[in-house]
Amino acid sequence: MKRYLVFALVVPFIGGFLLLLTTTYQSGYWAQTNLGEVGKLFAVFFKTLQYSYLFGFLPALMIGAVDDILLHIRRIRPALRMILVGLFAFVLAAFVHGSRGPDSGAVQFILYGLVGFVPAVISSWLVHRYVEEPQAAPVPT
Repeated sequence: MKRYLVFALVVPFIGGFLLLLTTTYQSGYWAQTNLGEVGKLFAVFFKTLQYSYLFGFLPALMIGAVDDILLHIRRIRPALRMILVGLFAFVLAAFVHGSRGPDSGAVQFILYGLVGFVPAVISSWLVHRYVEEPQAAPVPT
């Protein structure tokens, strides 16, 4: 249960911020602004944080479920599990957020993929580091 709580708290927060950064980059905001307007970015982030949790809660739990499933496969070590969870979230986010129109391309696919990859890997690492993982029962001989 703690595993899902970590994913539900961390993924929408970090993913929402990365999604905001990606969309502002895609719109050309950073090419026309100065460093003084970065405060507006954080103001928008905190005003829209409730929507990040509203729309990011269920995808975060799905990614947490993938992490939980991979936990029960003994041959998969924690580092590989973090990478696999991150890759799943990368593909999921890239196809959900990225467009398939004339402005799509590799940069857009990678940026939107990182919106899913980074929070998933961070959450998986936090779960591995701070949440007790069940010990495998010994196999009777």
